[in-house]
Order: sequence, then structure tokens, then C-alpha cells
Amino acid sequence: MELNGPNVEPVAISAEERAEEQKLIRRMQMMMNMVMQVIAQDGSLTIDEAAQMIADTRKAALAMFPGKELAYDLIWRPRFQRLMRERFRIM
Repeated sequence: MELNGPNVEPVAISAEERAEEQKLIRRMQMMMNMVMQVIAQDGSLTIDEAAQMIADTRKAALAMFPGKELAYDLIWRPRFQRLMRERFRIM
């Protein structure tokens, strides 16, 4: 059971909806991990190309989970920032 809306009323979620959400979460995690691996391991990748890949993954994640910008910013943004600092030696 999840909370929904400003009234914080419980909303029942069917098993199918939960399974679909879990599938989307796994797909997003795989996408993020693949992008992080490419950025970390591809020596020919430029900083601009890496930044574009990150921007594209954000768009894709928010298309999969509309309205979850805060979750993305709390979970994925710090990981990508750390990776960019390590990979390109930027502050």
C-alpha cells in the first residue's frame, strides 16, 4: 500500500502494477549502470559526450518515472557527479 496525493490516502496497488514498477526499476538501474561503466571505461569519451549521456539518462529515467525529479537528484545525480570528478579530474 502506498500513499497518494496531498490527502495522503492509502492507495492499493495490484500485484501486476507492482511487478511492472519493479521491472521499470530494474531496467532503469541497468541503464544507469551501463552509462556509468561507459563513462568510467571509455578513454576516448569527451567530457561533453559524458555530460550528454548523463542528461539523456535523466530524461529517460523521468520518462519512466514522471514526477520523480527529486528522487533522481538524490540518488543518481551525486553518483554521476562523483564519477565525472574521478574520470575527468574536475572539481
